[in-house]
Amino acid sequence: MNSKIIFIAMLCFLPSTIMGQKKQFTLNDLIPGGSTYYQNTYPENKYITWWGDNCVKLETDRCYIIDKKTGKEVEEVFTLSAVNDILKAEGKKRVSSMLHCSMPYQDKPYLMVERSDNEQHLIDIKTKKIIWSSVTDKERENDDWNKISMNLAYTKNHNLYVQDANGNVHTISTDGSLDLVYGESVHRDEFGIVKGTFWSNDGTKLAFYRMDQSMVSTYPQINVTPKGGDTRCAQLVPDKYPMAGEASHKVTVGIYDVQTKKTIYLNAGDPTDRYFTNIAWAPDGKSIYMIELNRDQNHGELTQYDVNTGNKINTLFTEDNPKYFEPRNPIQFLPWDSNKFIYLTRKDGYNHIYLYNKEGKMLKQLTKGNWEVMDVLGFNTSAKSIIYASNETSPIQKNVFTVNMNGKRKAVGKNIGWHNAKLSGNGKYIFDNYSTPEQPRLIDIVNTESGATTNIFTAPNKWDNYNVPKISVGTIKSADGKHDLYYRLILPTDFDSTKTYPAVVYVYGGPHAHIVDATYNYGARGWDIWMAQKGYVMFSIDNRGSEHRGLEFEQAIFRNLGVEEMKDQLKGVEYLKSLPYVDANRLGVHGWSFGGYMTTSLMTTYPDVFKCGVAGGPVIDWKYYEVMYGERYMDTPQSNPEGYKNTSLLNKAGNLKGRLLVIYGGNDPTCVPQHTLSFMRACIDADTYPDLFTYPGDGHNMRGTDRVHLHNVITRYFEDHLK
Repeated sequence: MNSKIIFIAMLCFLPSTIMGQKKQFTLNDLIPGGSTYYQNTYPENKYITWWGDNCVKLETDRCYIIDKKTGKEVEEVFTLSAVNDILKAEGKKRVSSMLHCSMPYQDKPYLMVERSDNEQHLIDIKTKKIIWSSVTDKERENDDWNKISMNLAYTKNHNLYVQDANGNVHTISTDGSLDLVYGESVHRDEFGIVKGTFWSNDGTKLAFYRMDQSMVSTYPQINVTPKGGDTRCAQLVPDKYPMAGEASHKVTVGIYDVQTKKTIYLNAGDPTDRYFTNIAWAPDGKSIYMIELNRDQNHGELTQYDVNTGNKINTLFTEDNPKYFEPRNPIQFLPWDSNKFIYLTRKDGYNHIYLYNKEGKMLKQLTKGNWEVMDVLGFNTSAKSIIYASNETSPIQKNVFTVNMNGKRKAVGKNIGWHNAKLSGNGKYIFDNYSTPEQPRLIDIVNTESGATTNIFTAPNKWDNYNVPKISVGTIKSADGKHDLYYRLILPTDFDSTKTYPAVVYVYGGPHAHIVDATYNYGARGWDIWMAQKGYVMFSIDNRGSEHRGLEFEQAIFRNLGVEEMKDQLKGVEYLKSLPYVDANRLGVHGWSFGGYMTTSLMTTYPDVFKCGVAGGPVIDWKYYEVMYGERYMDTPQSNPEGYKNTSLLNKAGNLKGRLLVIYGGNDPTCVPQHTLSFMRACIDADTYPDLFTYPGDGHNMRGTDRVHLHNVITRYFEDHLK
């Protein structure tokens, strides 16, 4: 595909007199947190929700049903003033917007109204009465409400509570602390874990995580701007951080019965060096399933437990991989057949949907091919089909499909771009919010059975008013010659082919992420556009190890993070150098997190390639990174000492030649400050001279105005040392 280049932003070919009338971007236009970002460049959106199969459009002051065939308003559901009249009548605080309301019952005229402070009210819009409420305080977190029982689980100061439908609060734990955590996400949010509570279908029983971190190293984060009392001295704000090869936390799974007010724990055995993931309830609520994974992450078991006794009922199947196995999705029972469930796995090399019976016997592989299922959206119960998203159409697209129980697949909606869809109550429709390289946002209503599609919104292209650079995508071969790697190339605004320009490689490079896709402008970041406007060629490539390309593509990185990835990045550099308008003596590189590691690694492993680099929030040595992620790809420092030695940038500090700026958040809980500071110490010892910038009080990423400031810092560094 080297010769097949896809171009967008044809504004570049307009006469220069017209181009001269186009606006120039400001950094505030392009960066989230910028004062004009949402006004000037962020694509306009519409807030849509489902009320059963009724499509409801939410606006600030009202919500109304829209016709799925025409996209037009047909019936007003409720207004903001009416909601506030009801709240006022019952002594509740008013709300300022309808944009975050929902209609959780397809057969009841109930409206859930939510405030930003976790205050929630369920209103019957016919009787104009509040039928359920929850009023919180600032310390409450992790709300998890079940619409069947109207029971609400939440955490506070690491303890777990349930507010039942009558408003009574059940205290499930009282000994919560930094060492002992209830009802919160565990295993550092790996394995698809995003929360710590799981209601049974009827909402009468709550499964929850209990995490003992007392054996985990305490990392000494520092708050340099404490509030209250004597604020002169910085304060210790410790965090629990299990580093690779060290003691990890121990997790158990509890079941709380709201009716009996009793808690039991699953008898899963010693939790030491084990991960309990992907919790799912049986449809009848009598048993619970989870995937149990060993610390090596190469052996997993799908297990079933009795929720009344906590005893194991069955091990349904096991899954093994000689390198690593990463379950990220719980099983899902078919809504029309409680004796069967689906399971996502990469056991054939790509992530696909498999059908099993409840005894754990595989009945059929429902999807198959050299592409990946990226998400299961749900089910169409009447058609007995599964709605899912995949990159079957193209490795850089995400499109929606259905598959029936015979494995017959069909595309749903427009088969272009990058789609995020949400199913209606019974799965017959989706509202599909998507973008294409040329269009910033479109929203369609699609019938998942007939394929009938109605566009209800096309966002105006705010970028039409600006002088936009030319953006193209293409492929080159990976360093091993086996794979097509997708790249994105952005030429300087007002590009002149007779000139030469400095070029910057923006890199991430790690698992669970990608850079190039078929979203608007092919995923170009605002900073990429900003740098192109300043006269830089901007280049990115997704190397082996990045997501959605299959197991072989990803596992090339195993036990030597950064090595094969850098080889692929250098193939991209070779391509850049082949372009007559790129100045090979003025190449820069920038990335954040794994990209910060890649930036620093490229600057110290291939010190003659890049003149300048900016590494943000970098990993420096994988032995300082967390157990779950680090050991999956690197094993432990004890079992892979050569791999850790070869990939440690502490050992390469003396190789640094070009100008390197390292930036980190002063309270980064992900790539802890020890990474950056230890690298600085190594450079001092090796007599090399990187530059350093920190954001005190910030975490792994900068937010708000700090983010704008950050990109000004990055830009200034390249302007000073590359241009």
